[in-house]
Amino acid sequence: MDEKIREVFSVPEVNADSYSPLTLAYMGDCVYEMTIRTLLVSRGNAPVNTLNRKASNLAKASSQSRMISALIEAEALTEEEIAVYKRGRNAKSFSTAKNATVNDYRRATGYEALIGWLYLSGRSRRALEIIKLGFEAVDVTV
Repeated sequence: MDEKIREVFSVPEVNADSYSPLTLAYMGDCVYEMTIRTLLVSRGNAPVNTLNRKASNLAKASSQSRMISALIEAEALTEEEIAVYKRGRNAKSFSTAKNATVNDYRRATGYEALIGWLYLSGRSRRALEIIKLGFEAVDVTV
């Protein structure tokens, strides 16, 4: 999808390293959400409320926090990816997630920043691999 967006709208190449961690997380949230929704809808037609409930459980900060923690513990990320995650985790945000601890919210922000950075760097496949590894690490079935 990212290649098609760049092609159709003539979007120039970007240097993902130049973006703030919260901008990366903003993009990563979208990529993560689109991945979840694509997987859920591919399983067949279902009421939107059912789809949204399943998507919300996967997208909440505590779920993302568990995923990134498991990936780090399993040493599934490169040093560069860990550095991007830490930039996102340590970013000063003016908001917090509902029903999430501060630590879960910060780890989730770091996770989303990593996904956004990979996407903007033209490494969507790696972003999807990390999402899949995260699901597997915490035994999530979409």
